[in-house]
Amino acid sequence: MTTTLQTAERTTAIPPIVDPSKVAPRDARELSKLFFDQLAVLEEGTPEYQYARNTLIEMNMSLVRFAAGRFRSRGPQEMEDIVQVGMIGLIKAIDRFELTREVEFTSFAVPYIVGEMKRFFRDTSWAVHVPRRLQEARVQLARATEELHSRLGRTPTTKELSELMSLPEAEVIEARVASNGYNSASLDAAVNGGEDGESALADFIGADDVALELVEDFHALAPMIAELDERDRQIIHWRFVDELAQKEIGERLGCSQMHVSRLITRLLARLREGMLTSS
Repeated sequence: MTTTLQTAERTTAIPPIVDPSKVAPRDARELSKLFFDQLAVLEEGTPEYQYARNTLIEMNMSLVRFAAGRFRSRGPQEMEDIVQVGMIGLIKAIDRFELTREVEFTSFAVPYIVGEMKRFFRDTSWAVHVPRRLQEARVQLARATEELHSRLGRTPTTKELSELMSLPEAEVIEARVASNGYNSASLDAAVNGGEDGESALADFIGADDVALELVEDFHALAPMIAELDERDRQIIHWRFVDELAQKEIGERLGCSQMHVSRLITRLLARLREGMLTSS
């Protein structure tokens, strides 16, 4: 009975707050202590408990907005997502905070809020999948590059970065390559500067691969080469794959360069005739 009376006294000690989200941060800090005191004695799941918890969330939304402020450069749509994940961090902090910690709730909550935001960027910002090790190395690389650039007045070398980061040069290079996976752009993305004003990124990069035109020829040529005897196939391989001179082929076959030239001419004529027949 005594416990029940004490609980009732503590839950009715704080008057209802009409709009907790409009409570000034300084007032929210003091009021939060009182509401946390209520949560400690209220039974979870009761209307009174939910009221105290929800009020704490709304009163401390300014912490989320404060943490999200460092990402102002991002678009409005992404800022909404950042605030949402920050709210998840705030709720986790409220559910895990205890007054016995003897620490201000703001100091306890901010790492939770920022942690959720960083997790959001880590999981969604990379355009392609990059191992966590390289994601972390990218951040370290950016900091080391900025530090050395301001110290040296020039772009640092891989060796200098390697020494500052205490990483092998190969890993520094790997981190640089991985950084390319952070952002991407569609080949259909609009690009300014086109004559018609509607140019796409694909119009400015890449080129026709001439080798693609040979795919069909290679496909038709393969069975004809397979029909050659072993020596003829070897001659074709030495000349057009290993790119040996006719003199070197002659030395391997034990014949003159002139004879090799005649053999190659005969083989090419045979293959050419087969290609024309098959087409």
